[in-house]
Amino acid sequence: MSVTRFGVSLDEELLKALDGYVKDNAFLNRSQAIRFLIEKNLVEQKWRCDNLVAGAVTLVYPSDKRDVQANLAQIQAEQQECILNSQIFRIGNLCLEIVAVKGPSFKLTVLADLLIAVKGVQHGKLIMSKVD
Repeated sequence: MSVTRFGVSLDEELLKALDGYVKDNAFLNRSQAIRFLIEKNLVEQKWRCDNLVAGAVTLVYPSDKRDVQANLAQIQAEQQECILNSQIFRIGNLCLEIVAVKGPSFKLTVLADLLIAVKGVQHGKLIMSKVD
């Protein structure tokens, strides 16, 4: 990958915020942080454009609530065209389920919303990334 250098002018407050972002996220320098932010923005644009993306839905729920796991499994069976695989990890009295997904971003968002809304799910999040 070839790199092109260019100058950027920022007001002092924005520069301080960028430097704080670099430090908080352990970037090596400002350029790395700016590249990350631009890439993140491009990925989010792909989500809005309903392009093909891949990602993961993470879910946390009590391991003793069998109805939660059954309801999640039912939704996944109904939406199987977007699901690549799922894995459940037991951590004490909790389950951490990771559902690998691929498809148009609008379908993945709907799927994640359905899964996260299941009664008993304590936390859930969808992470998507471009596929191309």
